[in-house]
Amino acid sequence: MQNIIDRFISYVTIDTESDPNSTTIPSSKKQLVLAKKLVQELKEIGMQEVTIDKNGYVMATLPSNVSHTVPVLGFIAHYDTTPDFTGANVKPQIIENYDGNDIVLNAEQNIVLSPSYFKDLVQYKGQTLITTDGTTLLGADDKAGITEIVTAMEYLIQHPEIPHGKIRVGFTPDEEIGRGAHHFDVEKFGADWAYTMDGSQIGELEYENFNAAGATVTFKGKSVHPGYAKGKMINSMLLASKFIAKLPKKEVPEKTKGYEGFFHVTGITGSIEESTVSLIIRDHDAKKFKKRKDFLHDIVEKINKKYAKQFGNEIAVIEIKDQYYNMKEKVEPVFHIVKIAEKAMKKLDIKPLIKPIRGGTDGCQLSFKGLPCPNLFAGGHNFHGKYEYIPVESMQKAVEVIVKIAELTAETK
Repeated sequence: MQNIIDRFISYVTIDTESDPNSTTIPSSKKQLVLAKKLVQELKEIGMQEVTIDKNGYVMATLPSNVSHTVPVLGFIAHYDTTPDFTGANVKPQIIENYDGNDIVLNAEQNIVLSPSYFKDLVQYKGQTLITTDGTTLLGADDKAGITEIVTAMEYLIQHPEIPHGKIRVGFTPDEEIGRGAHHFDVEKFGADWAYTMDGSQIGELEYENFNAAGATVTFKGKSVHPGYAKGKMINSMLLASKFIAKLPKKEVPEKTKGYEGFFHVTGITGSIEESTVSLIIRDHDAKKFKKRKDFLHDIVEKINKKYAKQFGNEIAVIEIKDQYYNMKEKVEPVFHIVKIAEKAMKKLDIKPLIKPIRGGTDGCQLSFKGLPCPNLFAGGHNFHGKYEYIPVESMQKAVEVIVKIAELTAETK
């Protein structure tokens, strides 16, 4: 346990926040501080073929220790943290033998991690938790996954009696801004399949994710002195608000779950002359995903049609860009890779929680690049904010799952 704690804290105290406004790869140079540390650490524990490319992608190999031919297995995690909340100056707190009550993260600011609000906490009574100090995120997304992969590789190296085939590990930048798999060299990685260690609570096993798109709608207005504006002014901000009002009220993130898709307005900027609405579209079903995009086009078309006679030109322009797709179609043809992970969990007395991801991972993009890649639990909760925490016992179990998957894959023909 102490080895896991020490390794995890050494990672989360390095600021690796990615930058969506940057055009560099990786998007922030500070990510490379952890990337280079991982290169050194992988060499120190005895991994081979340890590399880091010009884009910050780290890869390494644990050679097979069996004489027969078995599939090449991969494990992947990302080392950046989200720009949604600061990851600078992370000061982890260790709560041993958690008593099931409120945890005061920051007394001065009255920031409390409470099981009355975060109900998942109660299942970890008696365990060791790592939390924030209430001023930053923790970074378990996905430094827990890195911790688990490195620890599992170290354990396999120290226990050569455990049979395993060739294992490849990969650590990526910029996953949190949707670019983690963009420059991942699948051919160089050379695995038959892989698993991202990027899920939440213990037992999660996911091979379905949202189809995702981002949309920007720009409204053009006409600014006229308000005293003489009748029949002349177009207030683009009011047009933007009318567009938002047309979106289904119940199809938003805070009112949906499971396989239910949504529209999510992520930003509004505006003046009388020009306003922009940014939003994301999510749905697991490909046909419904297309209908959602068509629905937005229809709203814009109706707005333009309504004002065309009066103003004689197009006043609303929409741009939609697909971001990623549901990995299900790429994983189902090789469903044994899900079954192996499920079997590994059951052998370790972990109840598999097979459910769709209400989001995306590097794995969904990698699956479409030819590397089938389901997602496994890393153990953390409340990602992307100050209430983030992780039970150390969940990280231990994740390490055991990696080892067991390697062992079971060595038996695979």
